[in-house]
Amino acid sequence: MATNPSVKRWQDQLILLLGLWFFISPWVFAYPIPSIQAWTAFISGAVVALLAAFDLYKTYFWAVVLNLLVGIWVAISPWVLKIADNRELMWNSVVVGIAVVVLALWEMRTDPELHKHWPGAGHAT
Repeated sequence: MATNPSVKRWQDQLILLLGLWFFISPWVFAYPIPSIQAWTAFISGAVVALLAAFDLYKTYFWAVVLNLLVGIWVAISPWVLKIADNRELMWNSVVVGIAVVVLALWEMRTDPELHKHWPGAGHAT
């Protein structure tokens, strides 16, 4: 098992990039600004990126769970916000959201540092 934190936390690095991408996507895809889809991308992208950056510094269970929940929101937001008819927007949200969810679940399953923080787990001092 690798002890290098950058190797161990590669999921956080990818989640950080996905968050940054989602944050800038309104400009890339020329979403109407201001609009609900742009605000969703700005806020969700910033939250995902900030939590991933924070998680690179120190792993906390709550941060990974929150990113997981934001990823779910991003993936379903086109239908909740009734903007799924815009295919570009919809696929961007679905792909980014599912990728964040998969990476967060992967990290929850494989990161031994994170397992120390699971609810009910004994906390090492």
